[in-house]
Amino acid sequence: MEQALGEADERFMREALAEAEKAFEAGEVPVGAVLVRDGAVVARAHNITRRNPLGHAEKRVIEQALADGEKFLYEYSLYVTLEPCLMCAGCIVLSRVGQVVFGAHDPKAGAVGSLYHVLADRRLNHRPQVRWGVLAQESAALLRKFFVQKRAERCRSG
Repeated sequence: MEQALGEADERFMREALAEAEKAFEAGEVPVGAVLVRDGAVVARAHNITRRNPLGHAEKRVIEQALADGEKFLYEYSLYVTLEPCLMCAGCIVLSRVGQVVFGAHDPKAGAVGSLYHVLADRRLNHRPQVRWGVLAQESAALLRKFFVQKRAERCRSG
C-alpha cells in the first residue's frame, strides 16, 4: 500500500509540475497545483498573479471544485509544487481539503511548516493530513531557474 501511495503522489505532483511549467512559460512564478478525488484529477491550475496577487494555484483549484457545487472538500487531495502561503492555507482550512501534498518548502512565505503551522493548529476546526517533499528538488529547481532569469532581466534593463 505504501508503494502505491508513493507512486500516486509522484504522478500527481508531476501533473502539478506541468502546471508550474505553464506558469513559467507565461512569466509567472512557477507554482502549479492539482486537486484529486478518487484517484483522478478534477481541477488543475497554475499561478496567475501578475494581474491579481490572489491568483495562487492552490486557491484557483479549490475555487474550481467549489464552483462545481461542492461545499467541503474532505475527500480531495491537493498537490502543489510549493508550500502553501498563509492565504492558501486559510483556503485549505475553510474548504476542508482532506489532504495536502507539497513539493518544496517556502522559507519566506510558507504557512505549512516553514513560517507558520496553520494546517496543524488545533485551534482551527479542520486539520488536513499533510505530506511534503514530493519532487521537492524538481519544484525548487524550477523556482530557482525562474528567479535567476528574472534577476538577469532586471540587470539587463538597467
